[in-house]
Amino acid sequence: MRWHAQRKYVIGAAVLAVVVIVVASVIHSRMRSSAAQSFAGQHPKTTVGIAVAARADIPITIDALGTATPLATAVVRPQVSGILTQVRFVEGQTVSQGDTLAVIDERPFQLALDQALGTLRRDEAQLELARAELARDQILLKQDSIAQQDVDAQRAMVHQLEGTVVNDRAAVGIARLNLSYCNITAPISGQAGLRTVDPGNIVSTTDTTGIVTITQVQPMDVAFTLPADQIVAVQRRVTSGAQLAVTVMDRTLKTTLAHGTFSTLDNQVDAQTGTVRAKARVDNAARLLFPGEFVNVRLLLDTLKGAVAVPSSAVHQGPQGDYVWIVSSDHTVHLRGVRRGPATESLISLESGVALGEQVVTEGSDRLTDGASVQAAGAPHPRPGISR
Repeated sequence: MRWHAQRKYVIGAAVLAVVVIVVASVIHSRMRSSAAQSFAGQHPKTTVGIAVAARADIPITIDALGTATPLATAVVRPQVSGILTQVRFVEGQTVSQGDTLAVIDERPFQLALDQALGTLRRDEAQLELARAELARDQILLKQDSIAQQDVDAQRAMVHQLEGTVVNDRAAVGIARLNLSYCNITAPISGQAGLRTVDPGNIVSTTDTTGIVTITQVQPMDVAFTLPADQIVAVQRRVTSGAQLAVTVMDRTLKTTLAHGTFSTLDNQVDAQTGTVRAKARVDNAARLLFPGEFVNVRLLLDTLKGAVAVPSSAVHQGPQGDYVWIVSSDHTVHLRGVRRGPATESLISLESGVALGEQVVTEGSDRLTDGASVQAAGAPHPRPGISR
């Protein structure tokens, strides 16, 4: 009896263990299936930015470094030596050609003019007397009352005095000119710089620094260099009669300083740098350009009309070249190679690879694989433009 009881107990325990194992296996299997289904249901699509390839006008530009160059610069120097009595300009003032900038003491030059005038009048009186005597001698010569030699001598005296009078008149002109030089005037129109001499000082014609430097700043030229391989494109546009627009910006490319037009190319290429000098003229209406300032020049060579364009962030570079991620109608992405054309800071034109109206990925492309499912951030069906 005791043995049978133990046997039943062992058999019952074994059956119970089998049942527990089977139940545990079933529960584990169901849990794995439920977890897989839950994971599959909860795994989201990759959220990306999407844009639509659209037509756009892409400007074809050439960027270069340049220097602001004034149209004219003049160092105002005195033409006569003397004491500077007045300064009639303010530093930084805009002056016009002919404006009086400074005055030199006129008294010595006025006296020199008076002296020259007195000499002229004296010699003119002597000439008048000599001509009268020559006329009388000619009458006496006809009456055979005077020798021919005396008449010839008097005629020579008249010619000599005529020459003296001519010299005197020239001396008067020089004296008047020197007197006018006491008023130092602006030779050109422009902006006056800092003066280098104060009233009360003696100025001389040998002074190298002059009194002030005037610079014509409106309009102004900008000299810059272009790569030699751009000469043909620029020349074709110029010879066709096109006016090439130029934008001048500061060194950070953030502030526009002036607008103008392309002027000309130099007549030779620098063999050492492979560049050619060029010049543009800008209005400088706001006077933001200063002579000698280093600037960035953007030359608008042409405009590509109606090009298929996408945002710059949509185009990537890989081992096989440029490519984009195309979003299909089933919201999956596929990698496609493209050939880029002219670009701006925000758009890139595509010569091939993307058709008008196709959607491309602009953000989140680093998480993508070919065939992955995606959704647009904020809008599952984006309209033309960029979706975020």
